[in-house]
Amino acid sequence: MLLGVFDGHAGCACSQAVSERLFYYIAVSLLPHETLLEIENAVESGRALLPILQWHKHPNDYFSKEASKLYFNSLRTYWQELIDLNTGESTDIDVKEALINAFKRLDNDISLEAQVGDPNSFLNYLVLRVAFSGATACVAHVDGVDLHVANTGDSRAMLGVQEEDGSWSALTLSNDHNAQNERELERLKLEHPKSEAKSVVKQDRLLGLLMPFRAFGDVKFKWSIDLQKRVIESGPDQLNDNEYTKFIPPNYHTPPYLTAEPEVTYHRLRPQDKFLVLATDGLWETMHRQDVVRIVGEYLTGMHHQQPIAVGGYKVTLGQMHGLLTERRTKMSSVFEDQNAATHLIRHAVGNNEFGTVDHERLSKMLSLPEELARMYRDDITIIVVQFNSHVVGAYQNQE
Repeated sequence: MLLGVFDGHAGCACSQAVSERLFYYIAVSLLPHETLLEIENAVESGRALLPILQWHKHPNDYFSKEASKLYFNSLRTYWQELIDLNTGESTDIDVKEALINAFKRLDNDISLEAQVGDPNSFLNYLVLRVAFSGATACVAHVDGVDLHVANTGDSRAMLGVQEEDGSWSALTLSNDHNAQNERELERLKLEHPKSEAKSVVKQDRLLGLLMPFRAFGDVKFKWSIDLQKRVIESGPDQLNDNEYTKFIPPNYHTPPYLTAEPEVTYHRLRPQDKFLVLATDGLWETMHRQDVVRIVGEYLTGMHHQQPIAVGGYKVTLGQMHGLLTERRTKMSSVFEDQNAATHLIRHAVGNNEFGTVDHERLSKMLSLPEELARMYRDDITIIVVQFNSHVVGAYQNQE
């Protein structure tokens, strides 16, 4: 299984493209040599091809039909290169290496497509929009009890672990690539001359502008100034008139400043690992990881370990406390109205009050804010919750 969340910035074009394309690049990176040959021969002779991926998507999920031929050709070039590189020795495919190669190759293709352009003016504008906007990605690859998480940017993967006493604990399986991560700051400083030590990260942002330190697209932080100018000048007028694309970041001396290379974490699943939460930074900004895991755990098991009501230093009379407890009890009875754990989590992320309970009035206000206003109160949030079957995980362990 492959699962992922993608968070765009400076427009949605890059995250849309990455969400459509990255899993194909990962699949091709993981497929054995013989299978790649079969695929290539089928395409070459015009034979029907079994799908490489079986998608589980929402029926209304958008995909850019116009770009599918271009995307396919880039992917085909990739598998042709993998076939040519194969020396004939049958080697086991390393999942970590495959994930890293797939991320880097897709980002490279996004960059190349924008440089080459397209005679179709719609497509030409699309590939440029994809390259000049950006996206972070957090992807999980689950194979039996082997779980790999590949993360680029500031989305996060979190494992929900149920302890023997029934309580929940959170195990983080990814690191945020931003200014709060000391190792990332070090890496950036080492990749650029000492003279840039003060300018490479300013006000916790890359070159004073970008929050994530790793991302797809964002060629403004990767291409040389010459290349940026050349592509913009030869591109469509919409691009030329766009102030954002023409703007060169300050202190831009030794690009690239940004990479799409993911950090890959491996975890072997155990029976106590009950679920995985993949979510964009919008969730983690509003909720503590321990609360996230507890809320999902309680939702999935139907068991509520009642926390003492926190009143955060407020002076509360006995009558008010009784009111809070009664309110909590009525909410408990309606807690299972959500169809799935991810929706349930979003309800809490958007509607929680200072007491840690969902305030329905607050929730409906937050959800009815117009798009341009909503941004001031919350970030966009995407969540995937994956449940693991403890019996299956246990059976794997017993086999060994």
